[in-house]
Amino acid sequence: MSDVFTLHRGSAPLLVSLPHDGSQIPNGLAARMTPSARRAPDTDWHVARLYHFARELGASILVPRWSRYVIDLNRGQDDTSLYPGQNTTGLCPIVQFSGEPVYLPNQQPDVAEVSMRIERYWRPYHDALRSELARLHAAHGRVALWEGHSIKGSELPFLFEGRLPDLNLGTANGASCSAALQVKLEGVLAAQSQNDWVANGRFKGGHITRHYGEPINGIDAVQLETSQRCYMDEATFEFDSGKASALQPLLQALLRATLE
Repeated sequence: MSDVFTLHRGSAPLLVSLPHDGSQIPNGLAARMTPSARRAPDTDWHVARLYHFARELGASILVPRWSRYVIDLNRGQDDTSLYPGQNTTGLCPIVQFSGEPVYLPNQQPDVAEVSMRIERYWRPYHDALRSELARLHAAHGRVALWEGHSIKGSELPFLFEGRLPDLNLGTANGASCSAALQVKLEGVLAAQSQNDWVANGRFKGGHITRHYGEPINGIDAVQLETSQRCYMDEATFEFDSGKASALQPLLQALLRATLE
């Protein structure tokens, strides 16, 4: 049993990774953070609950315990920017999505601390992800990695202008999954009118999607960034069962299309 993540092992060729679902912050670290950061506001709130139905599809599900403020599991360990020239947050974020600081003055992590966090938190998650992909690929000859994310979509001027679409499909501009899968997923999204969507818009897929997707070798990787207004209250972080129930059939259709 790991204290870094939980892994439900399924039988279908599908791994649902939720790298920003964790919200816990160690007490000693929280004491160095600003009051607003201690709330872990940039968590992908409730995505494990939103995707709970994936178990019924036979998917494996990987969920972290710790907040992205401890370490961002969807960044490379070299902390290379995913979106050069645009505002973003790093491997051990020092700024919130609001543009406010994460840390109190002179409390940011140094190089040694970042290295410690990589070994303590980042590497175990990625080892588990890599191992589970390998297990499923060996069993089926192919595997799909679904990166489930969410973000406040109504107003985050530090990261994007205006309103983010409800659903933001990312495939690294088509490099992380097969063209056939992208066509199927876009077809599912285009066939409904409840939620607006975009493919490879502001969010094209993070480190995990870009690093692990190898469609030529039978490993498709897709990221879906869901605007939190679609299933929760963005101000209070409260889950909205009514909104979620309306959204989940579409998410289920997307995962079924991924499995086909």
